[in-house]
Amino acid sequence: MAAAVARAMEARSHLLVEAGTGVGKSFAYLVPAMLRCLLQGETVVIATNTIALQEQLVGKDIPLLQAIVEEAVGDAAFVGEDGERRTLKPILVKGRGNYVSVRRLKLASDRQERLLPDPAARRSLHVIEDWAYTTPDGTLSTLPPLERYGVWDKVQSDSANCMGRRCPTYAQCFFQKARRELEGANLLVCNHALFFSDLALRSQEVGFLPRYDHVVLDEAHNAEDVASDHFGVSLTENRVNHFLSTLHHPRTHKGYLNGLELAVGDIDALDRAVALVAQAQAATRSFFESLLCLTDEAAPPNHFGSRGRSAFGANTPANAREGRSVRIRRAGAVTNVLTPAMRELSLRLKALKEAAKSEPDRFELNAYAVRAELVAVEAETLVSQTFPRYAYWVETSGRDDADGVGTGQQRITFACSPVEVGPLLKERLFNQPYSVVLTSATLATRTVAEGETREGGETAFAHAMSRLGCEGAHALQLGSPFDYKAQAELYIDATPARPGASAMRHLADRVLHHIQETDGGAFVLFTSFSALNAVASELAGPLAELGYPLLAQGRDGSRTLILQRFRESENSVLLGAASFWQGVDVRGSALRNVIITKLPFDPPDRPLTQARTELIEERGGDAFRDDTLPRAVIKFKQGVGRLIRSKTDTGRIVLLDARVLTARYGRTFLRALPEGLMPKVLGLPRG
Repeated sequence: MAAAVARAMEARSHLLVEAGTGVGKSFAYLVPAMLRCLLQGETVVIATNTIALQEQLVGKDIPLLQAIVEEAVGDAAFVGEDGERRTLKPILVKGRGNYVSVRRLKLASDRQERLLPDPAARRSLHVIEDWAYTTPDGTLSTLPPLERYGVWDKVQSDSANCMGRRCPTYAQCFFQKARRELEGANLLVCNHALFFSDLALRSQEVGFLPRYDHVVLDEAHNAEDVASDHFGVSLTENRVNHFLSTLHHPRTHKGYLNGLELAVGDIDALDRAVALVAQAQAATRSFFESLLCLTDEAAPPNHFGSRGRSAFGANTPANAREGRSVRIRRAGAVTNVLTPAMRELSLRLKALKEAAKSEPDRFELNAYAVRAELVAVEAETLVSQTFPRYAYWVETSGRDDADGVGTGQQRITFACSPVEVGPLLKERLFNQPYSVVLTSATLATRTVAEGETREGGETAFAHAMSRLGCEGAHALQLGSPFDYKAQAELYIDATPARPGASAMRHLADRVLHHIQETDGGAFVLFTSFSALNAVASELAGPLAELGYPLLAQGRDGSRTLILQRFRESENSVLLGAASFWQGVDVRGSALRNVIITKLPFDPPDRPLTQARTELIEERGGDAFRDDTLPRAVIKFKQGVGRLIRSKTDTGRIVLLDARVLTARYGRTFLRALPEGLMPKVLGLPRG
């Protein structure tokens, strides 16, 4: 793999590498990347999807390899044409919003009584203040938990209100220090979100990463989704309301505008601004109410009767958090009352900026004016459907974070994303004068047979190449060095349901059976929160009697917390959906059983899935064969990959979906399994 990466960098070409768990992907691309930095004076960007991998690269892998590479090559090789000695300068690059602004923190502290609406918010500010005195880098990675996370918005670094060298705390600024370090770095490690955000901004010539010569995208099976998000637009009711209440809270009458000092002492100007905030809040309610009505008209209420804007009560079934998504197929589906209200507010804030007494307030008002205008532009883009070949939709949910932890309050999102991100990536990434290496444990849709021709091998990567826009790239598939035949067993459970048993009761029975087979230590993976919560309810009693701790995503804490609790117990059972299919690394005996309840096909009524299906069929293709099935296979491989994470791990993988045996496409999933993993079928008659 290292040799293939080196060739791609030398030729400035593109390479896809599927490398099974245990190959050592990070070493394989870091060594040639370091050599390009040291021997050629070039700059390499490495982007990963998870924070854990970024921290592993910067804190462990790069320091280890740097010493080895420098010793092996020798000092003389690192001298450039200018006679200067080249050194490797790695850096972990974080987005600006990750940094605390010392100046804004002091400003918020001085004005906390009129800026923050309640004691919990003020306590959160005090936590940030205490942390700011001891933090080494001023970023969110070390910030303790906050009661009111929204307080961070008032103290984070922001380009729109940055005073630059005129800032009284410029010398102490964590972000400015990081930017200075970035200017001299040549091995940049960042996350996918930052990389694709920069890529989207470069079309406007406002990107923030320095010029680079090579790109490595690790965990590249996530690249399409992250890129799609950053080339799209998303507007949430919570975000707009949070912004407006920061200016003026209608209930507490606190906020930034309250008590703002103007040079000319024009109280009427402030009153007019507060009135415009109230108008914008009313427009926000009307705008999102109209969107909610669209979802109610387009989709029937779900089985527990949730409709309208009522908050989800404590006894509401947890599957209410899944909400629903409704595609908006025509421009002007709702009246856009939000854009004019936010635009008028933006103009008023700009006028206040000119009248503000203090220079820091002028910068704050500029930032608020920019944010108001951004909301206006986003609302106009979404209602008018400005971008062609984009899917537009409204999504309602009671789940306010990526961990699946519900806040109890309904969330409404109006969003759009490109139906296919490949053409955008081809133009902005793969047609540029640098090499791009994409690697993951899951990029191919099947295992390439030994001795298969190069063309046959690349066919296994056809779906990834097409959706990412890198057709014609070189491809390499490497199996895992782990001995799956000796370390793992695969069971396909096709046991029929007992007469009269419901589907969920039968599923819970089979899950319980396999949990008992390994005395707990199980991940149970679901494709929906509704199924997860139904099975959790069925298993709560039996697992309690057995003494097996039950941890359910969305019910028992954040993703991080329930993972920690799972690792600390030898017989825990964790029920997970969505994010637990990938990016979870539990080594050792704590995890010895991965139960996959259903083949992970995307819901066909998901707006982006609908739009992709229509586009493929419009072009004469077969949407299931060309897109739906390959996506499910990649996710299936991710789920299977949760079990064996080291040479000493052992356990079983259980699939409770008999379609892998009975459907024509079932063989596609079986062909994608790691070499040596042979299925044992339960519940079918002999022959």
